[in-house]
Amino acid sequence: MAGGSKLSPLGHAIAGTGGAMFALTCTYPLDIIKTRMQVRSKATADANDPNVYLSTTDAVQKILRTEGLAGLYAGLFSGLLGTASQNFAYFYWYTFLRSGYIQRQPAGVSISTIMELLIGAGAGALAQIFTIPVAVVTTRQQTMPLGERQNLKDTASEIVQEEGWTGLWKGLKPSLVLVINPAITYGMYSRIQELVLKTLGRKDMTPGLVFLVGALAKTLATVVTYPYIMAKVRLQWKPSKKDAETHKPYKGAIDVLQRVFAKEGFKGWYTGMQAQITKAVISQALLFMVKDQLEKYTTILFALMSRSKRAKVL
Repeated sequence: MAGGSKLSPLGHAIAGTGGAMFALTCTYPLDIIKTRMQVRSKATADANDPNVYLSTTDAVQKILRTEGLAGLYAGLFSGLLGTASQNFAYFYWYTFLRSGYIQRQPAGVSISTIMELLIGAGAGALAQIFTIPVAVVTTRQQTMPLGERQNLKDTASEIVQEEGWTGLWKGLKPSLVLVINPAITYGMYSRIQELVLKTLGRKDMTPGLVFLVGALAKTLATVVTYPYIMAKVRLQWKPSKKDAETHKPYKGAIDVLQRVFAKEGFKGWYTGMQAQITKAVISQALLFMVKDQLEKYTTILFALMSRSKRAKVL
């Protein structure tokens, strides 16, 4: 497969997108649970309210009881579309920016860790700008009561009618701030890896250690950035008709954090974090596992397409 073994930005985007979509499908119920827990205030809601979840297990039981199995997959199509577009954009821009940077460096010069983080942050920011409208629609579909829930097109149309086109970019500022999450994960992973290897007296990491260290790094990054994750979701959320009269719209991420802290204290900033961490760790592991396999098949596919084109020319 000479000449076809190295994947282009498009190839990496396809492989990364496939892995991310598979991971989301497997973990979507956790995504629903953490999103709903992020927008519901336990301090002001009735504890017997079926929409107030005391834990992940309690959430699963209540959703199944009130909405059936379909309730755990509300907005799945929008979620898959958003994941596909965001990951396609991220992997494409990451590979594009990284390849462009390397080409401008002298031969044999390796890319630094700081530059890797900057390129990742840049790719993440570009991906967010282009794909956040689908994330807003998905959040609305996940959190609206069953009787008020609409399909992707109608939800998007309602947002535009009520809030203008800018309504589709709600939560963009905290989303741009959250591009530091992968950078924190990467930095934590490197430090923890060094500590583990030194403590165990090893030179290489086993697959099991890689997974455990990666899970711990992702957990720490999520803990650091979670308040902003919660704030972003609340900015994108729309209260139900029953709650709309008493809810005062949020002005921004800081306003969300201040109001949640005033009602629920520091603990309120971390509502739903258990489901978020579980989903993030499982998704990350599944994404890399599937992406690695898809890259192999994508490389073969691109090589076959390249040979087919050359054969036609000849």
